[in-house]
Amino acid sequence: MPFSTRFGDHFYAREDGRAETAHVFIGQNRLVERWGDGADVTIAELGFGTGLNFLETWRQWQRHRLPGARLDFVSFEALPMTADAITTAIGRWPDLEPLCARLIDRWPELSVMPASWMLDHQTRLTVVVGDALDGVTRWAGPADAWYLDGFAPAKNPDMWSEPLMQAVFDRTQPGGTFATYTAAGWVRRNLQSAGFDVEKLPGFGGKREMMRGRRPD
Repeated sequence: MPFSTRFGDHFYAREDGRAETAHVFIGQNRLVERWGDGADVTIAELGFGTGLNFLETWRQWQRHRLPGARLDFVSFEALPMTADAITTAIGRWPDLEPLCARLIDRWPELSVMPASWMLDHQTRLTVVVGDALDGVTRWAGPADAWYLDGFAPAKNPDMWSEPLMQAVFDRTQPGGTFATYTAAGWVRRNLQSAGFDVEKLPGFGGKREMMRGRRPD
């Protein structure tokens, strides 16, 4: 289990990180349904971490996408993991390893400048290294869906701050959505204050609740 000593938290659910990605981020943003419309989709993420969210999204996108549609996945990460650490973390899921290898081929190109790579003819990944608020504020957006996946709010409150949630809202398409594993009350209030309609749902694994939301049209 990859663990951050800086934030005192695991990078994904102990039960099954990939299942958590599918339940929380892909499921609650209704991405498979939206991909069936054949439109281009932009997903933005707070916290690239091991890359698990991206790799599982890419895997499912390859299964469900229509010809000509494009996925832009934009992730904001302050402290990128090493290529070896990512490879080790993803090794738990052998069917993700071929996609992980294609990511790791490009990983040495990562720098403080946004790195943008076409990983297949319908999939672009952009990784923005640095402070999340600064990165999101500088990004033009907008996103159709957000993965809010920073470390636990109690351990990394800056990733859930009111200014950052406002920047997320401002860079969300009308009708765009977010999903997150947390249901912390102050995070919910920050999201509502930014302008999102927010609802709580049953969480994944041992988590009692999670949240999803939508920017009104």
